[in-house]
Amino acid sequence: MLRRLLVVLLPLAFLLVGALGVPLATLVAQQRTEEMYVDRLNDVGRFASLADSALATGRTQALRMELERYEELYGIPVALLDPSSEVVISSSSGGRVTEALAALGTRPVLAQALAGYRPEPPTAVWPWDDRPLILAEPVGRDSEVVGAVVLVSPTDELRSAILQNWGALALLELVPLTGLAAVAWPVSRWVLRPVRTLDEATAAIAEGDLTVRADSAGGPPELRRLAASFNAMVDVVERSLHRQRAFVSDASHQLRNPLASLRLAVENLSPYLTEPEARAAYDDAVEEAKAMNRMLNALLAATRLESFSKAEPVDLDLVLETRLERWRTLAAERGLHLETHVPAGLRLLEPPGGLGSILDELMSNAIRLSGGERVVLRARQGDRVAIHVSDDGVGLDPEERQNALRRFWRAPKHQNVVGTGLGLAICAELVQAAGGELALQPGLPRPHGDGYGLDVTVRLPAAPMEVESE
Repeated sequence: MLRRLLVVLLPLAFLLVGALGVPLATLVAQQRTEEMYVDRLNDVGRFASLADSALATGRTQALRMELERYEELYGIPVALLDPSSEVVISSSSGGRVTEALAALGTRPVLAQALAGYRPEPPTAVWPWDDRPLILAEPVGRDSEVVGAVVLVSPTDELRSAILQNWGALALLELVPLTGLAAVAWPVSRWVLRPVRTLDEATAAIAEGDLTVRADSAGGPPELRRLAASFNAMVDVVERSLHRQRAFVSDASHQLRNPLASLRLAVENLSPYLTEPEARAAYDDAVEEAKAMNRMLNALLAATRLESFSKAEPVDLDLVLETRLERWRTLAAERGLHLETHVPAGLRLLEPPGGLGSILDELMSNAIRLSGGERVVLRARQGDRVAIHVSDDGVGLDPEERQNALRRFWRAPKHQNVVGTGLGLAICAELVQAAGGELALQPGLPRPHGDGYGLDVTVRLPAAPMEVESE
């Protein structure tokens, strides 16, 4: 937002200075042109007066010397032309006058002078226009015009003077532009500081830190109202989450003791039950009590995991080092073979609650529920670190894979296997909280029969490698 504000402010500053500088530069060019025009007009007027006397008396030698001396001093050719546009008297290079008239197409200027009219003065001479300034003054009066004095003045010095004046103006305009550019950055940061603090508070809350609040005391009134509304919203969300977690935790704790007492009472009935139907009902009651106890434990675990809020970098090697042997032991107890294909040195952002707890859940599901013969753990490095837990067991069909990430959902084939249906859903939510994703897809080919097992893929952002300081 700071860059956008500067992109808007700085061009506006340049436009403002340009809007003031361009008319001023035009005025300078017009003023300089007018000064030169008046100066040359006085000269050509004097020559027209001398020419009138010379033509009346027939003594033209003095006029010729005057014209030659003028060109020698100022380098400006002058000529006296008769009504037929022929040169009568000129300076030493007076032929340049007729050449200029022919090349620039200024015969109308001469025609106006021979008609007794003084041509209109030029508005301005621009630095990129190298055409000379041509002035024509009629000799005689009204219908008695006997010729015209034409002066062709180069504009090199005039254009150089205009450029110098423009350069000085540009330097003067550079001072306010530099000041505006120097002030725009700190002023923009000061104006946007409330927005920046609000953005920082939003980012912190998005990472799970609900204790952060936006500054509602500084900044414009609109931003103060926005910050106050934002803080009120966060307060409501925080209270709602605390109530939700407190309810789950309190309910689980409060139900634990009655459930334990109920299970103990049911188990105490065992010596008095001899009939097969009674024993079957007793076994069902004990299993239901155990299932409820597992459910309460899962709810408590979910509440504890969701209390973590921030992803942290971790070395995958360290996570696997403390767990691989235990996973191999569990797999061997159920007759499964565990393979690992994990390159060394992978570093990633672990989800809230730890990457180890998620891999424990995935390996436990593969060992307990797959019904296969082999479990493969592999990982690869890319834009993200992908960790695959694959098995060659019964797997899940596409519809079951779509539903498997819902809480409390269990596949029909696993209804009689110990579990709550919460673990995989909680793992998916925790992976998403770390900026990753958890996906289910077909796994390894089944050793006996058609089809594939299940592959659970966890993709997490890669963390930068730590640089050891000397």
